[in-house]
Amino acid sequence: MYELSHLTPSAQQVALLDNDERIARIKSDRWIGYPLATRYIQKLNELYTAPRRQRMANLLIIGPTNNGKSMIVEKFKRDHPIKSYDDYESIPVLSMQMPSDPSIIRFYSALLSTTGAPVIYKSRLADLEQQTLRILQKIDLKILIIDEIHNILSGRNSLQREFLNLLRYLGNELRISLVSVGTREAYLAIQSDSQLENRFEPMVLPRWQANQESCSLLASFAASFPLQKPSHISSLEMTQYCLSRTEGTIGELSALLTSAAIVAVKTGEESINENTLKISSYMGPTMRRRQFERDVL
Repeated sequence: MYELSHLTPSAQQVALLDNDERIARIKSDRWIGYPLATRYIQKLNELYTAPRRQRMANLLIIGPTNNGKSMIVEKFKRDHPIKSYDDYESIPVLSMQMPSDPSIIRFYSALLSTTGAPVIYKSRLADLEQQTLRILQKIDLKILIIDEIHNILSGRNSLQREFLNLLRYLGNELRISLVSVGTREAYLAIQSDSQLENRFEPMVLPRWQANQESCSLLASFAASFPLQKPSHISSLEMTQYCLSRTEGTIGELSALLTSAAIVAVKTGEESINENTLKISSYMGPTMRRRQFERDVL
């Protein structure tokens, strides 16, 4: 029997399962509460507990693609689940995605759809807007999260202005906080409206650099995988190697370590190390792009 003190309590229990079950758990999503993410969750909770007023505070979560923005949002949503009552459901935190080809009608339709309410797609804009507002008031919404907010930039300039006005209108009318999530372009969109810029506090998730915080992040990952031997990957040298292969985003880092952990189970090595990292099937973003270009050209 292996000594499993190198694992978190929940990972220790999974480490005793058979290989197939362990691999299934390794592939599942996991929350790694690194300090910056924890601070941002706390900031979101401050919005959640704030009393309703005419001018609610808002947040803008900015970062490169695949760098943990959605992970923070999903963790926050899980902490504030839907509650069912006799005659209605309370949905205090609602999350939607900005349509890729945005229009005001598509936005309201997507927002209404996330509540589970039926959408009549041929409705007039005024009717759809009033229906959406009634539903959002009924579910006691506190925070609306809009992912991929930078998609508003794909519309013409006049439409971008309409969307920015719409965001301001929803916040004022419902007295809710808005959390917009996107890339650097999202900040440029919000910044173009001085009133919105003053209401949205930016929270940045930069690419990871090789430092003590990233070493701690790798140590947390290592403790979460149900492997029966310790994974010594939190040294500065190993951290630099992993970040170099993954180009500094937490999503890619998770993909690399997950692939290596699966190799560790299948080969019987039972730890993430130089060998399991090198023989894993993971390819970084640049390598994937080059392979695709070779295959199609």
